[in-house]
Amino acid sequence: MGKRAMQSVVDDWVEAYIQDRDVALLDLINFYIQCSGCQGMVTAEMFQSLCNSDIMQKMTETFDEETGLQYKKFMAYPWILTVTWPVDMDNGDYPLIKPGPYWKKFKANFCEFTAVLIQQCQYSILYDSYLMDTVISLLTGLADSRVRAFRHTSTLAAVKLLTALVRVNLNLDISKCNAQRLYQVEKNRISVKRTNQRLDQLERKRKEYEQKPLEIENMMNAIFKGTFLQRYRDVIPEIRAICIEEIGSWMKMYPDAFLNDSYLKYIGWMLYDKQPEVRLKCLLGLQGIYDRKELVSRMDLFTSRFKDRIVSMTLDKDHEVAVQAMKLLMLMSQNCEDALSSEDCETLFQFVYTTYRPLAVAAGEFLYKRLLSYQGTEEEVPPKRRGKFGANTCYIRKLITFFLESELHKHVTYLVDSLWDWAGSLLKDWECMTTLLLETAEEEALSDAQESALIEIILVTIREAAEGHPPVGRGAAKKMLSAKEKKIQLEDCTKITEHFIVVLPQLLAKYSADAEKVANLLQIPQYYDLDVYSTGRLEKETLLALNRELRFFCQICACYLSHKDKDLSEKAFMILCDLLMIVSHQSSRDDEALGVLPSACLQSKMLLFIQDHVFTEEKEEIKDLTEEEEREKESYKLNDLHRRRSLLAVYCKLIVFTVVEMSAAAEIYKHYMKTYNDFGDIIKETLSRTRHNNKIQSARTLILCLQQLFQKHTETHGSTNCMDSSFTNIKELARRFSLTFGWDQVKSRESVAMIHKEGIEFAFQGAAGVEGKCLPPNLNFLLIISEFSNKLLKPDKRLVYSYLQRYVTEPASCRGDEWHPLVWYRNSLLANEEEENSVISSLREWSPTSRSKTSSFKRKLSNGSLPETSHTETTNKTPDFLCTPELTATAGKSRKKLKSQDTTLQECLPVFCPGGLSRRHSEDVIKAEDFSADAGAEDVGEEVDVVGADQVMVI
Repeated sequence: MGKRAMQSVVDDWVEAYIQDRDVALLDLINFYIQCSGCQGMVTAEMFQSLCNSDIMQKMTETFDEETGLQYKKFMAYPWILTVTWPVDMDNGDYPLIKPGPYWKKFKANFCEFTAVLIQQCQYSILYDSYLMDTVISLLTGLADSRVRAFRHTSTLAAVKLLTALVRVNLNLDISKCNAQRLYQVEKNRISVKRTNQRLDQLERKRKEYEQKPLEIENMMNAIFKGTFLQRYRDVIPEIRAICIEEIGSWMKMYPDAFLNDSYLKYIGWMLYDKQPEVRLKCLLGLQGIYDRKELVSRMDLFTSRFKDRIVSMTLDKDHEVAVQAMKLLMLMSQNCEDALSSEDCETLFQFVYTTYRPLAVAAGEFLYKRLLSYQGTEEEVPPKRRGKFGANTCYIRKLITFFLESELHKHVTYLVDSLWDWAGSLLKDWECMTTLLLETAEEEALSDAQESALIEIILVTIREAAEGHPPVGRGAAKKMLSAKEKKIQLEDCTKITEHFIVVLPQLLAKYSADAEKVANLLQIPQYYDLDVYSTGRLEKETLLALNRELRFFCQICACYLSHKDKDLSEKAFMILCDLLMIVSHQSSRDDEALGVLPSACLQSKMLLFIQDHVFTEEKEEIKDLTEEEEREKESYKLNDLHRRRSLLAVYCKLIVFTVVEMSAAAEIYKHYMKTYNDFGDIIKETLSRTRHNNKIQSARTLILCLQQLFQKHTETHGSTNCMDSSFTNIKELARRFSLTFGWDQVKSRESVAMIHKEGIEFAFQGAAGVEGKCLPPNLNFLLIISEFSNKLLKPDKRLVYSYLQRYVTEPASCRGDEWHPLVWYRNSLLANEEEENSVISSLREWSPTSRSKTSSFKRKLSNGSLPETSHTETTNKTPDFLCTPELTATAGKSRKKLKSQDTTLQECLPVFCPGGLSRRHSEDVIKAEDFSADAGAEDVGEEVDVVGADQVMVI
């Protein structure tokens, strides 16, 4: 309801009151009862005799067992009111405490109604000795109820009524002064012996204005004694808070009547209330008083009595109470001389180091205004320090002194953040700060401790200006900056860059012998605006020199990889990986001179380091351990696992971002099964990211891993042994790899097809005959790649099957148990519902169909051996950089900016059918568009063995 609508409602009620005041008053009484949430009934009977002795006994509140209703009978002169309501009304659910915007608006309108009612009545019926007596009696009677709803609602209405009467009294004071002035002017105009009608009128008006405030004060006293004194210690904290909030407003509005020790004591007592809501209202009320210098003189006794309590409230368990207590003490310090002692101030200053930022900022404001503000005169600044940096130099010295004396040297970040909102211009005066550091005059120079403190302050202020968010521990997360804040942030970064480009070399030269100072100064360039730096200087020669230094530093780190000290070598490896990660992609920017790529020799050393320090386990000695030794052993194992995971993660990052060859991941994938519990999540995430970057190259890395493991198996157990556990492990690893392709066969068809192509070529590679037979030495490898057959689409299976037939053209030579892997692999390609019969028959005899006997697929066996394939064997071997110091031709290309390389059928189909298929065999080939890959990036989702998302390596 708007204010005009409220005034209209009140005006209508005033008109009704003038016509029949009893009916109108009963409507008003019902209004207050219903606003309490009472769904009962109100009846009234006229008070007939003052001599009735039973009247006071009937003023009671009780429960009627016959009707099951509660009732309250009380005096609202000239009536005796009886209010009845259901028993369950006292369940705590009534309008003033209901949540939601509707009920919040209801409360505001309820308070506004009382204020408008008094405002509209102040010139007419307010003084008729009937309206206010009845309303005050009603509210006082309800405020004494045991029912919380009545007590809360009537207390709020009563104190708001008193507030409205205070405003009326203030208006009467103004009118009284005006009437007195007019009366005096009119009196001076006429002669003493003459009478004047206007003068008599003004005299009556003046006496009327003298009489009305007395009536208003009587009403105020009745409400204060009948309601406030009874309810300011109510058991309900909301009621106590209402009383304290309103008495604070009375003191500010009408200090002549309320701002004295008789009323202040109530606020002082409630400072010790158990509920933070009540304590907070006390502090807010006192802030309004101490903020006005003309009122502070009346607060001397209160200040001396309750100052210590207010100081202790800065440690309140409720954060908001502590913040408001700090703000109140700041006002007391500003407007009350000697209100706070130096010990009090020192205690309050230390709150700038607290973790709760609003309290720290309030303490920062107190510190700034008490110690660092421009309140002093110009004479306080020494003559030599006046001018451009005079005042700031003095205050920066004070800040340094305060920081050193607080002896909390590790909390400079919190100190700066606390002062940032109030002393931002001072803390951003880096020119003044660096001038102090470069000061040459002995009498003006800082001490060593002061210089260290100032350098820390400079670094922290630069970080605060560049990042624009509070330090760790203050604030839940990084806040979103507004457009204005972003503009200020960019301007500050530009200012930092332009100033420290010139000054930083001078500071580094001066403090080159002090490692701590140099370490802090060297952190400043990370906050430069590099665009400003590059456009303002010609740094090409500098970048070339920096490139040489980077390469030299990489060489140093590489030398330490083989150091005897394990911790030192691992630290060198971490630094080397981080450095390569940063500078290897600089060619994507304009700074190509900074690009540093690892050589083949360095890549080989790094991979060997990972194999030795991550996948090599120390042998444990078997001996009896005490309980303490067992705990130490477990702690050591956990720390060691964390260290190894960190080393593997930082190296896999290089693989993912193509800093090193992707084929290096083959050595990592070999350990997937054995180290699944410790490193499975890191290896899977590496596989996922590399596949997202380049599907084909990632597939080649998987098949390379399997080929290397198979070659190691054949060297140890022979090429025909497929029953050994090592072969079974390789087959299981292939199964795990196939699961990483997920259920979407369309997305993974190119990768899976590449695995089958490479696997078939490897299986028939070097088929020169074994013991007089035509058995290829790697034929058992077909059993391994058969694990990927279920990931092929049906048309792709026929295509792969056609490619397989190129290597087997004489079925008579492919019989016997030794050819079982070929039969098994062929069946995995043809195993579907349509070809079930064909599969069964193929177990008895290998008989290629007539459709496959074409000129492009015919391969005659000559001299008892299979012909050599044209397949390039480089992918079947260990990566070149493991054996040779030189990178392959593709090494440099793969380190450019990453792009997803999807291969179409025009690239894949010639791989399977290099000679093309004849027209009459076209049914064995799928169409080009059926083999094209999804252009989007593929998501790797395993069917089983899924590692939780919370274990995924963060890259």
